[in-house]
Amino acid sequence: MAEGHTVEGRQFRTRADYEAALRDKKKIDAIKAKVNLNRPQDVLALYEQMQGGSYRFESVVGNDFDDQIYELVQKYKKEGTGQAGKKAKGKARESVKKSQIRKKSAKEKQAGGGEISLKDFDKDMQAEIAAQLKARERRRKWLVALCSIGAVIGFGYFFIYYYVAERTNASYQELAGLKNSEVLAEPVNKGEEKKVIVVRGVQEEIELPDVLDDYKTLYNKNKRLIGWLKIDDTIIDYPVMQTSNNEYYLDHNFNQEKDNNGSIFMDKDCVAYPRSQNLILYGHHMKSGKMFGDLEKYASESFYEKHSVIQFDTIYEKSTYQVMYVFRTRVLNENEIAFKYYQFIEAKSEEEFNSYMNEMAEMSLYDTGVTAEYGDELLTLSTCDHSQTDGRFAVVAKRIK
Repeated sequence: MAEGHTVEGRQFRTRADYEAALRDKKKIDAIKAKVNLNRPQDVLALYEQMQGGSYRFESVVGNDFDDQIYELVQKYKKEGTGQAGKKAKGKARESVKKSQIRKKSAKEKQAGGGEISLKDFDKDMQAEIAAQLKARERRRKWLVALCSIGAVIGFGYFFIYYYVAERTNASYQELAGLKNSEVLAEPVNKGEEKKVIVVRGVQEEIELPDVLDDYKTLYNKNKRLIGWLKIDDTIIDYPVMQTSNNEYYLDHNFNQEKDNNGSIFMDKDCVAYPRSQNLILYGHHMKSGKMFGDLEKYASESFYEKHSVIQFDTIYEKSTYQVMYVFRTRVLNENEIAFKYYQFIEAKSEEEFNSYMNEMAEMSLYDTGVTAEYGDELLTLSTCDHSQTDGRFAVVAKRIK
């Protein structure tokens, strides 16, 4: 048997018996801390208290201690010669008599419906009762204090959460209002060329087109803007960001402030122009519905039937997409050989592209009847799926306009 089930040399088969023995040992240690077992008077008084029910034990450990006290009492009674022994015995008997009288009085009062006071018990019992009442009051005060602190923390958390949520919501409404405003026709950067030269690869130079007038003002506010996503009858009507990693916009908003809602952002390896074959957008699945919280609505085929079209503009061109596949999956380990939709940005061949399409069609929650051919441009919206560990929920659409 495991050592963990042994108390005072006694072994226990069940967890319940073991815990009862631990409780008894704690009581015994407390008694030994208060009572000098080498003093006959203390032992006799303790024995009378135990006989009177002041201490109750639950296990064989307690019974062993009870036997130990009984043997000490018998020993001290035999050794109790002389005036000191007689006085000790007399005091013990007197204490027992007073205790019995008071207990009898207390029982009579209780039976007669009268109130019981501390005076109805002996001094030791009064001290024990007072200590228990004091401990109970102390526990009550601690509980009230902890509950109060918990309530303050809870209310503070919800206040901050809703304050930030409302601030974020108002901020995105303001950003939406900046689309297609009068100042948008101004150049992106005054005094600079409107065309921007960037390097793709080692030798390839690409001349970027102008930012669309609809998004120039927003782009001037934050050069990390890469587009805008909108799905009818959802809260999804947000700017889409992109930076050199996939972590920053997990907890930052458009204004680059810390925000648990994060932002909708494009995978760092995707290119808006000339655009990658598949543009992958990520967003948190917030319980409030913000960010990609409403994307889950596509789990219902009836919702898809009424909202099969998605609007996603890059800052360079406007586009409309038609939903093809809706599926649940999870983030796979690097060494797992399986289709990982979040790594599909470019298909190297038509055969590879068709293989990817077949994989997603098999995972799809329902058949939309929409298919894609090699050369079609795709859009993938990805968020968390709380129904499984490391789960993901994805909606894949192809560009139709």
